[in-house]
Amino acid sequence: MDVFYSIINGFILGLGLIMPLGMQNIFILNQSIDQKNFKNILPCIITASICDTFLITISVLGVSLLILELLWLKLTLMIIGLFFLLYISYTNWNIASSKVRSEFKAYSAKKQIIFTISVSILNPHAITDTIIVIGGNSIQYSGTAKLAYTLSCIVVAWFWFFGLAYAGNRLGKLDKTGYYIKLLNKIAAILIFLTALYLAKQIFNEIF
Repeated sequence: MDVFYSIINGFILGLGLIMPLGMQNIFILNQSIDQKNFKNILPCIITASICDTFLITISVLGVSLLILELLWLKLTLMIIGLFFLLYISYTNWNIASSKVRSEFKAYSAKKQIIFTISVSILNPHAITDTIIVIGGNSIQYSGTAKLAYTLSCIVVAWFWFFGLAYAGNRLGKLDKTGYYIKLLNKIAAILIFLTALYLAKQIFNEIF
């Protein structure tokens, strides 16, 4: 019975944390709209899924808490993340400023992987939510129940990213004018820039 409840708990928490339209979801949605074929989005989907699997695993194991206690490592990750976020925000705004859809350029597989890692691993909100909510709730479980809870959270992430990308790809094929691409890229640019400002404030507070 503990295993059953741990699976349900993991499913609800995993879905609740991953559904909000944060910069990770918006980035995947943008790429899925920009790419002509669904298979071209796979680097983005798989990278995001692996990143979430990594974060969930280290949170349940308690490793993430130890990492965040090392101030120099925490600051290094935050500073790298800040520059990545500013660059991604700038890029998305430029894409949104394109006059016609033909000017939009879908990211290469390499660029998808790099940018997906930056909005996943270097996202302070994602890290905090994973550590506090998923990692914190895992403390009540042990053994098989804890494993079931962890796998439930991970499975939700994989299915969500594939479903989100598929929906975005279908929308992209219907959007002949590029209106939705421009709108999503502007939203993404603003949200990511605001996240960068929040991260810059955190860095300032850590140093001073």
